[in-house]
Amino acid sequence: MKRVLVTLGILLILGSLSALAERVELVYFYEPGCPQCARIDLFLDALSPRHPELTIIRHNIRDAEAHDLLDRLLSAYGVGLGPVPILFIGDVAMVGDRFYGLAEEPVTASGRAGEMRLRRVITQAIAEGAPSPLIRAAAVEGRGLAEKLTIPAIILAAAADSVNPCAFSILILLLGTLITAGKRGKMIPVALSFIAAIYISYLLLGIGLLSAIHVAGIQRPFILVVSILAILFGLWNMKDYFAYGKWFTIEIPQRWRPTVKRLTTSAVSVPGAFAVGVANSLLLLPCSSGPYIAILALVAQTATRTEGIFLLLFYNLIFILPLVLIVFGVYFGLTTTAKTERWRSTRLGQLHFVSGAAMLMLGVGMILTVYLGWI
Repeated sequence: MKRVLVTLGILLILGSLSALAERVELVYFYEPGCPQCARIDLFLDALSPRHPELTIIRHNIRDAEAHDLLDRLLSAYGVGLGPVPILFIGDVAMVGDRFYGLAEEPVTASGRAGEMRLRRVITQAIAEGAPSPLIRAAAVEGRGLAEKLTIPAIILAAAADSVNPCAFSILILLLGTLITAGKRGKMIPVALSFIAAIYISYLLLGIGLLSAIHVAGIQRPFILVVSILAILFGLWNMKDYFAYGKWFTIEIPQRWRPTVKRLTTSAVSVPGAFAVGVANSLLLLPCSSGPYIAILALVAQTATRTEGIFLLLFYNLIFILPLVLIVFGVYFGLTTTAKTERWRSTRLGQLHFVSGAAMLMLGVGMILTVYLGWI
């Protein structure tokens, strides 16, 4: 007997869940005293008993709390504000006497023809088990939140990218070369020329990749791939805190280092430093491409091309800020190249951990925004 009751209970629960899953919602905005709304009210009241799986959510357009929901629904369906009645169901929005489908041109139908068209729309949505319009509205709200989170994500990624042992070591080598050659007076212009080359190179690279993403129209699959790579690179970077140098380290490959050193020590003039900065930017890609590409993928989905360029200007400004601080710190005697290099070499594991943790958080955050439909 107990087994029978348990079985019946399970079947009852499953049946209830199934019924809930099959329910289709229609969101309807009306205005008291509107004759067209009164006609739609009568139509919906007559239709409801024949379709018990249909839930009608009514909102008085004069209510303040209805305005925000209506704005989000209009945005989700890509239609403008018009006269009441306004309703949303499945892939269709009806504004006044015009029907807007997400995959078709708008159609005008009023009176009896409008009711017949609305009946077909509702019947089709019920047959397909269409998702609630409120889900679309929530996605729009989430995309707005994703856009607001873009700036904090850029700051996080750029800060992680700027904690770059590769860039630090190259700049320290350049400063040490200038001091050894007795050209301390040229340190500021030469070093800033080197940093400016890195800034411009990374900015142009970012603009090029951002434009390519916009033109190609790459969407969620690209975001997911980049997010997973960011997580993997982040975990691998964090590994160096516990076992630095073991297996593989995200730094300039050993076979490239003699070339980097030779190029850097040759930069004793402003034009030479700029040329070496451009060359070193390409060699730095293994160290710093992870956060940058992740941010490019995010910016491509949450900003226009013009907005994206300004965001990249901001990102790369944060990226070079520690390099500028090192230059002025050495120049004004607040530190020395030997002390700076010693600090860098003794904290390599910690620097990798900080950079990796930021990449991990960025990757997880981007996957969540894709999963929630925000981008």
